[in-house]
Amino acid sequence: MKRHIISFVILLLAFSSSLCFAQTEQQTVKEDFKPITTNQPGKEYPMVNSEGRIRTRISAPEADTVLLDISAVKYNLTKDENGVWTGESGPQDEGFHYYQIWVDGAAVPDPNSLYYYGAMRWGSGIEIPAHDQDFYSLKNVPHGQTREIYFPSKSTNTSRRAFVYTPPGYEKDLNKKYPVLYLQHGYGENEYGWPNQGKANLIMDNLIAEGKAKPFIIVMTYGMTNDVKMGGLRNFDIKQFQTVLVDELIPYIDTNFRALADQPHRAMAGLSMGGFETKMVTLKNLGTFSSIGLFSGGSISSDDVKNTQDFKEKVKLVFVSYGGREIENMKNRPRSGPFGGDPKEDIDAISKEGINAHFYVSPKTAHEWQSWRRSLHEFAQLLFKD
Repeated sequence: MKRHIISFVILLLAFSSSLCFAQTEQQTVKEDFKPITTNQPGKEYPMVNSEGRIRTRISAPEADTVLLDISAVKYNLTKDENGVWTGESGPQDEGFHYYQIWVDGAAVPDPNSLYYYGAMRWGSGIEIPAHDQDFYSLKNVPHGQTREIYFPSKSTNTSRRAFVYTPPGYEKDLNKKYPVLYLQHGYGENEYGWPNQGKANLIMDNLIAEGKAKPFIIVMTYGMTNDVKMGGLRNFDIKQFQTVLVDELIPYIDTNFRALADQPHRAMAGLSMGGFETKMVTLKNLGTFSSIGLFSGGSISSDDVKNTQDFKEKVKLVFVSYGGREIENMKNRPRSGPFGGDPKEDIDAISKEGINAHFYVSPKTAHEWQSWRRSLHEFAQLLFKD
């Protein structure tokens, strides 16, 4: 199992990097840059223009070279007479991206950006306005709460953190119970991912207000049981996390929240490695989970159905999604992606076997948060439909 995890991440990194395109020639830049919502309060830079280019600025009078590093491509910044460096990237996909600044070979966060946890570090992030950002925008609708909790874990001899989203109205009707979705982050991220850059709470608030999704609880916790550093993934064992999730976290949620504590009202989903974890955990625990969501994290095949006891009887929903650029890469390099095969063919095949299975493609996005925000938006509308 450890070898499968290592192979997954190695292939994933290669797969993701193949989706980045360097700026190969000087292009005319449209001068309609505006400050962005992910800036530190009161900071003018970084800015984004209508082409999706990022312009950043940093004061480093003693530096000889400063670069903007985003989507695995580095862009040169230019120094003025005051020692202030300015420059812009090539066009970026819509949605959220991690980035950093290189100052004379040292990678540092942009001091003008809010910080997010990703790529195994706290660092800069930026929001490229999306044409469909309305579904995760802050609106004047009833809002749920996102609570930070600590639950006891005997298996890891510590208290572990989780974030729990409770839907609007949870505090009003104290007799009402709710289904629960356990939602996992990707490799190099942690339990902050979905509440922060994923905007899971706003996605749900808006869907519930529109009557498009049933209200349910979302639980988001750290998907590993030790602090795995880059290059040290061989130390990760899914069995340990499975114990934390199934034997410790779920009983805690069932006891301390008004959860519908049964298999039909419990789901698990995750992005990238979190999707890979979701598949491994759910297929071994179909008495616990009835719905499965894999966002850029593999697929469910006919072999999985055949080799998993009572799959057809117990699984109510299978949802698999990818970014459109991920699918393009699979077509251009058959079976070379981190997951192999054709996930749409897998879903079509199990649908023909009578499984309630759905396949979704996020338009013009790669292995990135906009793909996963859209995936949660689609998945949530299908969950817990009686």
